[in-house]
Amino acid sequence: MALTKELSAQVGISGACQSLSVSRATFYRSQQPPAATRSPQSARRSPRALTEVERAATFSLLHSEEFVDRAPAAVCATLLDQGRYLCSPRTMYRLLAAASEVRERRNQLTHPAYQRPELLATAPNQVWSWDITKLRGAVKWTYYYLYVVLDIFSRYVTGWMVATRESAELAKQLLAESCLKQGIALGQLSIHSDRGSSMTSKPVALLLADLGVTRSLSRPHVSNDNPFSESHFKTLKYCPEFPDRFGSEQHARSFSDGFFSWYNREHRHSGIALLTPEVVHYGHAEEVIAARRLVLEEAYRMHPERFVNKRPEPPTLPAAVWINPPAKAVADPPAATLNSIVQLSQNC
Repeated sequence: MALTKELSAQVGISGACQSLSVSRATFYRSQQPPAATRSPQSARRSPRALTEVERAATFSLLHSEEFVDRAPAAVCATLLDQGRYLCSPRTMYRLLAAASEVRERRNQLTHPAYQRPELLATAPNQVWSWDITKLRGAVKWTYYYLYVVLDIFSRYVTGWMVATRESAELAKQLLAESCLKQGIALGQLSIHSDRGSSMTSKPVALLLADLGVTRSLSRPHVSNDNPFSESHFKTLKYCPEFPDRFGSEQHARSFSDGFFSWYNREHRHSGIALLTPEVVHYGHAEEVIAARRLVLEEAYRMHPERFVNKRPEPPTLPAAVWINPPAKAVADPPAATLNSIVQLSQNC
C-alpha cells in the first residue's frame, strides 16, 4: 500500500489503484487507523438517535404492566390514540434487541438428533436399498404401489412387486422371498430404506431380526439418505415406454416385468463401468472388462496415432460403494475407494 500511496501522489488514487490492480476500497481502508487504536468517541452519533432520557422513558414504558405483553406496533398505536409519541416500532425493537429482550416466547418443537446412516458395500448382497413408489391408475386418485429392492453395489433389482396398497405384510413377504432367492446368510446383509410406514413397521423389523439382517433408516426429511432407490425410480419413470397411467394392476405388472428384465440384463449402467447389473451381481464383471481391454489393445495396435494422450483403457468397476461416506473418506479417500465415492452422483 505504500507504493500505491506514493504513486497516487503523481497519477491520482484511481490511476494508481488501476495500475497496481488494487481495489480503491482496499486502499482507503488501509489508510484508516486500526480498530484497536480508535476511541469509542470517534464513532459519530446520529442526530436522529434517542437521548439517554428518551431511551430510559421508552424502556420504562415497555416494561410497564400495561405494555409488557404487547408488541411494539400495538404499543405505538395505543400511544398515538392517547396523544403521545415516543419513537417508531422499529426503534422499540432495536432497543429491546440491544437488551436481549426480543425472542420467541412460545415453546418451540425440537427434533431429536438422528444418526447419519453410513453404509459401505464392497460386493453384491452386502447392502440393499428398498422403497415404494406410486403408479397412477386409470381413474384419478387411484394408484398401484411398486415395491423395489435394489443391490447398491451391482444395481441389480433383487426383488419387486406391484400391489393395490402399501402394506407392511406385503413388504415382509417381498423381503423374505428376495433374501431366500439370493441365499442371504445370517449377518451378511444390511437393508436401507426411508421412514415410510411399511419400512418402520413391526412385522418388517421382526422379519429382518429373524433373518439376521441389519436394518438402516434414513433421517426424516432427508431424501439424500436413500439415493440409489430414488435414482432408480427416476430411471423407471423417465423411461420412454413408461405410460402416463396404467389401465389395470395386470398392466402395471406386465410393464414392470419387461422393464426390470431389461434393466437387469441389458441396461448399461454408467455407475458400474457401463456393465449390466446382472453381470456385476453374479461376478462376471472382470471377464467382460478383460475382453474389452483386449479389443482396445488391438485397436491401439492398429492405429496408435488415434490415441493421443495414452493407451485406451475400459472403465473400471468401483471397488466399493457408499451411502453417505464418512467425512474422512471424502477428504482423503484411499485409492481403492476413490471411484466408489464418485458413484453417489451417478444416476441409476
